[in-house]
Amino acid sequence: MDKENIIFDNNDSRIKYYELLLEKDLTEMPEINLPESYRFVFYKDGDKDAWINIEKSAREFDSYSKGAAAWEKYYGTRLKELPGRMVFIENAEGLKVATATAFYNIYRQDSPLCGWLHWVAIKREYQGQGLSKPLVLFTLNIMKKLGYTHSKIPTQTNTWLACKVYLDLGFLPVKENAVHSSYGWRIVKTLTGHPSLKDFNPVSLEEVIV
Repeated sequence: MDKENIIFDNNDSRIKYYELLLEKDLTEMPEINLPESYRFVFYKDGDKDAWINIEKSAREFDSYSKGAAAWEKYYGTRLKELPGRMVFIENAEGLKVATATAFYNIYRQDSPLCGWLHWVAIKREYQGQGLSKPLVLFTLNIMKKLGYTHSKIPTQTNTWLACKVYLDLGFLPVKENAVHSSYGWRIVKTLTGHPSLKDFNPVSLEEVIV
């Protein structure tokens, strides 16, 4: 493999895996309009399969059963909370093509004023169409309206491009995570060159790949 000319996918299993956690206060946030013919809708009964299909398409899961297991873990006993929290983007035909959820740490290991942005995903064929930042900002504004004053976003190095979106929107590494996953943040610095990661020294491309 010519590592100097490698092109990384936005969900790439070749990248060394580190869990990452970002945070930001929920101050005034801009809104970015969706491209024409798309619209936001909220969860309603029966949307479980749509959620799993989006996450599968975005390579968060490699099987329906793994998606169903994650659904049960995070939302199975919390379905009544999803309307008004779980967001979808629909295209002109009413197909759900992206999702994110204004939620919280399900283990209750955080401040009740800290919301967590859950499971941001866009179907593969709809990526690169300007949906990600409108989706994230719309969901964060919902989080703020729900009374949260701070937000965290869990992600990982292999979804490095999503991490760049969060950094672009003003999120920064959680201090403890910056220490525990410092190598992971160095990988993100290499792949994005993001100026907000000025305290992290980039690694070589050879050190990025498993």
